[in-house]
Amino acid sequence: MLRDDLRTLWTEPRPPGAPGRVWRDWVVLAAGLAALAAETVLRDDLVWAPVAVALGVWLVGLTLWRRTHPLGTIALAFAAVTAVGLATLIGDPPAPVGPYTGLVMLLLVYALPRWGSGREVVIGAAVIVAGVLFSGVTDGTPPVELLVGFAFLLLPGVVGASVRFRAVARERQLDRVRSREREQLARELHDTVAHHVSAMVIRAQAGRVVAGNDPAAAVEALEGVEEEGARTLEEMRAMVAALRDRGAGADLAPPAGVADLERLVRAPGGRLRVDLGLDGDLDALPPTVDAAVYRIVQESVTNAMRHAADATEVVVRVSGEPRRVRVTVDDDGARPGRVRDGYGLAGLRERATLLGGELHAGPGPDRGWRVAAELPRGRTDNGAHPRPRR
Repeated sequence: MLRDDLRTLWTEPRPPGAPGRVWRDWVVLAAGLAALAAETVLRDDLVWAPVAVALGVWLVGLTLWRRTHPLGTIALAFAAVTAVGLATLIGDPPAPVGPYTGLVMLLLVYALPRWGSGREVVIGAAVIVAGVLFSGVTDGTPPVELLVGFAFLLLPGVVGASVRFRAVARERQLDRVRSREREQLARELHDTVAHHVSAMVIRAQAGRVVAGNDPAAAVEALEGVEEEGARTLEEMRAMVAALRDRGAGADLAPPAGVADLERLVRAPGGRLRVDLGLDGDLDALPPTVDAAVYRIVQESVTNAMRHAADATEVVVRVSGEPRRVRVTVDDDGARPGRVRDGYGLAGLRERATLLGGELHAGPGPDRGWRVAAELPRGRTDNGAHPRPRR
């Protein structure tokens, strides 16, 4: 068991999305250099000032690469500290050499488990342990103080590992949400295809019955089969690429759509008034788009009911245009601060993307929160054919 855990740790890749340099890095660099300059001027007990300043500049500068090269920065930092320690063995200064600004190394220790691969974390931890033990020997630090110092140095690493674990857990939860949304779409695709194929079979049977006595009726039946076939191809081509490897069970209950929005917003128990406006052609939407519009409105109104502070009204607008359907949901609550999308919005964004559209959520133009989505209703980039009219 332990061997398997160690093998898993050793092969753990770096977490994705590690930023290079952001504005905070330059703030840290400027603050570190300013603190080092002040320390150099104000401290009377600074031993080997040129060496101490060079060490401080080196450690502060390494923070710029702590995310992209977590092991390299740790190795270079402790190599510099070890080199100074060796120099103290030879020169025997009256006090340890090094500025207080060297505490910036704690950022490097934090970045190692946060952004490093498993192999880098293991090697970096060995480098840290060796560096602490060597510094304790060269400085003559008592074992108890050495243990306390090691624990203090280890704390940022524990925090970094915790932050990484939470980020990974959230990403896995988002993956599960996306998977559930894809499975729901697959079930809707199954229902749509089953409906259209059944209609095609019935029309073909009717055409065969009347073909001998009424050729015109048989032609009409064939046209109906063609129409149903085109509808089926549209749904298939719009989604099968995204769902190719996803299994789906059969859910025979038809999904809710635009026609159910009136019932949704009139449901009792809501603390906010919902103003629903439907505009344009919304009668002949593809079933997957129809269901997506309902889900977007449902999730957005539910979120407003739960989270919109000081809100009194939710405004829902659904507009059917020749090539797309637009959905906006606005509440008049207090403008929120920086808010991270919940899992519901993540699932809706995944659904909109699979259908060839897009969804945005954020603070409204004046106040409150806005969810805005655009979904294609006709030919999309993935080659789906426009839906024919009856």
